[in-house]
Parts: sequence; C-alpha cells; structure tokens
Amino acid sequence: MDKTVLLAVLVPVIGAFTIPLFNRISKDLRNVMAVVIAASTFIFNVVLMQNAFLDGIRYVVSFPLGFDFILKLDPLSAFMATVSSLISLVIVIYSLDYISHYENQTEYYTMVIFFMGSMMGLVYSDNLIWMYTFWELTGFASWRLVGFFRGDKEIAKANKTVLVTFFGAVLMLIGIIDIYMTQGTVVISELKAKEITFLPATLILCGIFSKSAILPFSTWLPDAGVAPSTVTSLLHAAVLVKIGTFVYAKLFGTIFIVPESFSYMVLIITGITALVAGGAALIETDMKRIIAYSTISQLSFIFLGLASGSKLAFAGALVYILMHSIAKGSLFLCAGIVEQKTHTKDITKMGGLVKSMPLTALAFALSAFSVMGLPPFGGFFGKFFVFKGAIETNDIIVSILFFIGAILTMLYLSRLFYKIFLGSEKPNMPREGSSTMVASVLFLAFLGLVLGILITYPFDYASITTETMYMMGVNIQ
Repeated sequence: MDKTVLLAVLVPVIGAFTIPLFNRISKDLRNVMAVVIAASTFIFNVVLMQNAFLDGIRYVVSFPLGFDFILKLDPLSAFMATVSSLISLVIVIYSLDYISHYENQTEYYTMVIFFMGSMMGLVYSDNLIWMYTFWELTGFASWRLVGFFRGDKEIAKANKTVLVTFFGAVLMLIGIIDIYMTQGTVVISELKAKEITFLPATLILCGIFSKSAILPFSTWLPDAGVAPSTVTSLLHAAVLVKIGTFVYAKLFGTIFIVPESFSYMVLIITGITALVAGGAALIETDMKRIIAYSTISQLSFIFLGLASGSKLAFAGALVYILMHSIAKGSLFLCAGIVEQKTHTKDITKMGGLVKSMPLTALAFALSAFSVMGLPPFGGFFGKFFVFKGAIETNDIIVSILFFIGAILTMLYLSRLFYKIFLGSEKPNMPREGSSTMVASVLFLAFLGLVLGILITYPFDYASITTETMYMMGVNIQ
C-alpha cells in the first residue's frame, strides 16, 4: 500500500512528460494515454480511500536537515485526492472533443496531467516544504493553462493569476520558515497539536486565501475565465481553488493549535467574501465570470465549516467540497458547450436555449440546484451540516452573513439559468454539443443528485474522517 501512495503521485507527474512522446506517434494515442493516466490516478486513489483509516501507510525518501520526502496516507488526503482526480478524469474525457480544433493540444494535456500529479503530491505530502513545492508546481501548470489561447489578453490574465497566487505563496513560505525555526521540524505529523502564534498562522493563511481566491486575493479567479472552460472547471471547481480549503483543513483543522482570534478572523473575512462575490455575480453579464464569482462565494461556505470549530460543520465542509466540486465542474463544462455553440459569454445575447439544448439545460439546472442547496441534491446536505454546526457555536453575526450569501446564491444562479436557457429565443439557435461533452456534464449533474439521495455514505465517511483527524481534540469542540 505504501507503493500505491507513491504511484498515485508519480504516475501523473511522470506520465505528463510522456504525453509529448506519445504525440510524436499519434494524436489519438496521446489522447488515449491522457485518459489512461487520469483514470489510473483515480483508481489508485479509490484504493487508497478504502484503506485510509489504516495506520502507518507512508513512503519516505530521506534528505538532509529534516526535509525528507514523505507521502502519508490519511482519510482527509485520500478524500481530497479522490474527489480531485475524479473531476479531473471527467474533464480530460470532455476535453477530447472540446479542444480538438484548438492549437497547443499537446501542451494542454501535458499541463492538465502535470497539474493533477502536483495536486496528488500536495495532498499526500507529510512535509511542509514538499507540500509547498507541489503547491508552486500547481501554480506553474495553472499559469500555462490560463494562457492557453496565447493572445495578449489571455497572457496578461495568466500572468495575473500566477503573480497573485505566487505573492501569497511567498508569504506562506515565510510562515513555514518561522515554524521550522521555532518547532525544529517541518514534518507535518510531528507538528500535531503544536501551538503556533498569530503571525505564522496569518502568513500561511495568506497563501491559502490567494489560492482559494478569498478577499483581498479574489480578483484573479474571474479573470481566469479567458481560459478554455475545461481549464476554468479544473481550476475553479475541483482542484486549484480547493487546494486552499484542503491545506486549511489539514493544518488549522487537525494539526496546529491556533489562537481563537485567528479562527474568528477567518470567519469574518470569508463571510464578507461570500457577500461581495454574491453581489458581483448578481450584476455580472459574463457567463463564466458569474460562475467564477459563485465559486468564490461557495468556497467561503467551506471555510465557514472548517473554521467554526464544530465537528458537524467540519464534516459538512468536507461533504460540500465533494458536492461543490461535482456541481461547479458540471456548470463550467455546461458553459463551455454554450460558449462554443453561441460564440459568446454575454448572457444578454442568449435566451431560449432550453429548446435547442435541452440536455445541457437539464445538466445546468441540476448542478445549479445543488450549488443553491436545494434538497435532495448533495449541496443541500453539505450546506445544512455546515450551517447547523456553525449555529451551534452561537456566532449569530457570522451565521447572518452566510445566510444572506446563501440567498444571493439562489438569486444569481436563477438569473443565470433564465438568461441562458429561458427568455426570448435568439436567431440561429445552436444544437447540443458533442455526445462526449453532453454525457460528461450529465454524469456530473446526476452524480450530485444520486450522492444527495445516498447522502449517508459520503456523510459517514466525512464524519469518521473528522473523528479520526480530531482524536487529539485540536481546535474542535
């Protein structure tokens, strides 16, 4: 099982560099191998998830000064790796048709798989320095992917993405160095239940917020919508922005003991972020920017669950990470179909597409219902557990902020669906996307519904994970 952890990281990392080699033989072989690598990574993570509650599963390569390369299996890491690799696999399959007429396809598949491998290395790393290394590698891959179209506008937005996230990463590195100087180690499992001061905690938080696009680092995420919809789905839904929530859950949920004022600061900042992003989504007319603002808002709900100090809210946050990844991944991929067929992202130039694109409209509606938090969709249960757990901590002000944010979510997603799929029909109504693309969005949309109906299973895993990670009672009530 130790080797399986290693394979979950090395197969996509090394596999990414084989993509150009396969391309020299055949483009079809290149595409098939991209799917095979992504599918293999997902299978490895499913196997690891089934063994995540066993102790002592780790892979170690020794380096000087305590900077050992350590991959360690735990329930939280296996959960995050499985979720991100599942969505990444669906995105790669969807991409087979979506980017088939674009240039730079080989680099695209190389960077997507490399991004996936970097994510696996990050979630399984048991060393802060190696976690940071993989953190930066995801930033490099996202830089190339956001600038996929190579126009001046796209390159400028890609540079903005990497500069904002790199600035936060530098602050995070300073915080890690401070921890190394005071604690004498950067091995995460050796830092369990260690108290850290407000300063290093805040420095690391800046890195987390920059990656998860929380105020004041949020502006790069809507701008990244210049990338292909597969890229925005990968960055906004499943992987990149979720890295921040994972690291927060890992370090400040289960490892470090932090001042109470630190957690309250997180709640206030994310609560304000939820309102600002929700308000921006309500007046925006660019389809992908609206969904991007929605992502920023919904990530704030995840931080609410992780920072509230309640076991129920923490478990609810894990459930919502899963449900939001599935639903938001589907929404961005639906947007990709609509954009390719209508040749616009302006929702004021759309309308009546439910008649010509009924399957895409169905997938969009089901996914939107989950993000809104309507029963019996999976998103409802994630938000319900987060809110219930947070309210139990008796923080009324924070709860009100997020309740207003939830209302805004229903308003801007309803407006978005109406503008695109209902309303007056426009001339030259487009047809559905390819069968592969439509099947991908329908799979994700119905998966969110099925997991909502079978909520006992993901919630039980999230609850057991929470109990396991909190056995020492770090930052939990």
